[in-house]
Amino acid sequence: MLLPPSAADDAELVTTLTDLTNAVYAKAEKGLWIGDTDRTDPAEVAGFVRAGEIAVARLDGAVAGSVRIQRLAADLGEFGMLVAAPAVRGTGVGRELVRFAEEHSRAAGCTRMQLELLVPREWTHPSKEFLAGWYGRLGYRVVETATIESAYPNLAPQLATPCDFLVYHRDLAG
Repeated sequence: MLLPPSAADDAELVTTLTDLTNAVYAKAEKGLWIGDTDRTDPAEVAGFVRAGEIAVARLDGAVAGSVRIQRLAADLGEFGMLVAAPAVRGTGVGRELVRFAEEHSRAAGCTRMQLELLVPREWTHPSKEFLAGWYGRLGYRVVETATIESAYPNLAPQLATPCDFLVYHRDLAG
């Protein structure tokens, strides 16, 4: 499932992953950003692939979803940019990608897993509420609330509404 670094040279695959990520995030973060802010671009995705940080789920040979996996500290892994193609949403692709990310991080010696969820500060976003519940059912708990201004100051001016990052952790030791 983890793409080899050489897959970064596959322009069609990188474009597919970029387009899928941007389409999913455009819907999941509708109303949070000014205009049509893309979540990522082909250069960033290719860099993540080259670094060995992108895992892909396929169904019948087609990309069904992807996730970025990275190590933040000796004991802490993180997953992000988790997306499932709209046609396969609800089939377990996302859950399987999270499971893979956790197993990959556990095998690398991590005892905790982290994810960040961008949420509006002053109102409730349906997609974010769904994700918060889903992550909770997977065993993730909020350990910190970070302002986007402190966590990602370059992104703050692009927001249409004040937002925070909820930082979730899950114990991988069990």
